[in-house]
Amino acid sequence: MSAFQEFGPLSERRRAEKQQKQRKRLMIVGASVSVMLVVAVVGVATTLYDSKKPVADSGGNHNRSSSSSSSSFSPSTSKALHASTKYIRNVCAVTDFKDACVTSLSKVVSDDKASNPKEIIRAAVSVIAGAAEKGFNHSDSFINSDNPRVKSAINLCKSLFDDAHDELKLALSRIDLHKAEDLPNQKGYIKNWLSAALHYQEMCVDAFPDEDKKKMNEAMKQAKQLTSNALAIVGKASKFLSLLEVDRVADRNLAEAPLKSEKSGAAVSFGRDGLPTWITAEARRHLKEQAKDKLTPNVTVAKDGTGDFKTINDALNAMPKKYTGRYAIYVKTGIYEEHVVMGKEKENVTIYGDGSQKSVVTGSLNWVDGVQTSQTATFAASGFGLMLIGMGFRNTAGPEKHQAVALRLQSDNAVVLNCRMEGYQDTLYSQAHYQFYRSCVIAGTIDFIFGDATAVFQNCLIIVRRPLDNQQTIVTAHGRADRFEDTTYVLQNCRVTADPALAADKGRIRSYLARPWKEYSRTIFMETELGDFLHPDGYMPWEGDFALNTLFYAEYSNRGAGADTSRRVKWPGVKVLTKQEAAAWTIPQVYGIKNFVPVISGNLAQVREGFAA
Repeated sequence: MSAFQEFGPLSERRRAEKQQKQRKRLMIVGASVSVMLVVAVVGVATTLYDSKKPVADSGGNHNRSSSSSSSSFSPSTSKALHASTKYIRNVCAVTDFKDACVTSLSKVVSDDKASNPKEIIRAAVSVIAGAAEKGFNHSDSFINSDNPRVKSAINLCKSLFDDAHDELKLALSRIDLHKAEDLPNQKGYIKNWLSAALHYQEMCVDAFPDEDKKKMNEAMKQAKQLTSNALAIVGKASKFLSLLEVDRVADRNLAEAPLKSEKSGAAVSFGRDGLPTWITAEARRHLKEQAKDKLTPNVTVAKDGTGDFKTINDALNAMPKKYTGRYAIYVKTGIYEEHVVMGKEKENVTIYGDGSQKSVVTGSLNWVDGVQTSQTATFAASGFGLMLIGMGFRNTAGPEKHQAVALRLQSDNAVVLNCRMEGYQDTLYSQAHYQFYRSCVIAGTIDFIFGDATAVFQNCLIIVRRPLDNQQTIVTAHGRADRFEDTTYVLQNCRVTADPALAADKGRIRSYLARPWKEYSRTIFMETELGDFLHPDGYMPWEGDFALNTLFYAEYSNRGAGADTSRRVKWPGVKVLTKQEAAAWTIPQVYGIKNFVPVISGNLAQVREGFAA
């Protein structure tokens, strides 16, 4: 598996990035399991975290070589190497894994360009590749196992390596495309892709049974640490540039914001229609045309034979490999019993039906029967720019089959409108990237909205179903694994209610809003109606005291019998937000903008279209 090959056909976003000049290609050198990247990257600016003045470059630096002897170094070279080490240590000071940061960057930093902060950012991203390949490839050490779960985990890890590899290529491409002073405005995008790569590393580890998981976690340790370090360094890009007196960055207005937050700096904002502005003009046109029954599909799927195809899979397989613009697939009324997996090559696709209870995709793959959780999804998609409108997705495996996903979205810039997701445990796997859900119905029992995406749910009806007698229910389980990730779940103007079977037994079965799947789990409920079936604690632990001091769960202006926060658990990260603080978790701030737009009264509840039926 080679790293950082040239891009193939990509999305609108990615095609724009291909217009840049050809950059030096990173190549893999080495043998067997591990490889070492040889990359044309250089060091950090001389003034990083130096509170006074820049340190002058000696001008006599040379690239380090394993064949060089210490006796060949001149005094000026030795001095330069000492300065380079100092630069690296300064930039690594912002990370949580400083030793790994210093060691990795020291191997690839070129001393003669140590004054370029862009290159230290690029280096921090590029060094992940070799460590990630080594970590993912460690799964092959279990190849002789007779355990079918181990075999499926190995196959999953191979697929996840490809996904992580693509995320790192995108991050490097974005860095290469922009000048150093523009990078603060790109950090939202870069961190988005790095967070996805980190989640795939976590997924690979989690795929193995407990007895092998520790070994895989140790093998993936370096990759996870380097990804965390890159997230930290990218997040501090504006500070590095400021110290270099490159202060004309476009996001400097963030300092004027009434509330400081961790939000990313991607160039997106709050559209007039309440949608994130990363939703393209063509996608908005599709939405308007579909709402008015004027959208003309490229193909129609009809189970009764009155369309171009009888199955969704047939329609997707017939989609042109190269298509300019947005491709629309209309799914007529029917129950479609098929397992749909849309690969990353299926980009800018709109799939719309006659209604979330009329055009329904259904399946029953599940964990108990030996399928990896992510692969149980009735409908799964990873292509950029997916839009789902008026569709239903079901997993009918039942509560006794445990993890059984109805919809898994790995798609970046995904939009889901007026759709219905029905299952029990793990109904919706909102896996990674930017996602937006509006006026949807999501029904389940345990962790039934989970993943590590940056996702906003507006005007959604959340139905908590009755679990097995020995179980409790939990609405969300966010998987933010590192404190430098910008990922989060926000539920705004939603309604969380119990189905009749659970409501009748609410005194015996405990129900919670969230629990931490990963250490830095983060979820915000605001302006949402919370039913009386919810336990007053609000939140429950995952296991022991795991993540209780690092999670962030917050509420603002919720209503209903379950909205009383006076009896919530007293963990450090459980908060009740002020209006000003809540503004930091609306669409502009969650997805990130380059210029802060203060949220005025009314905008917190801008979208009031009612709940999907």
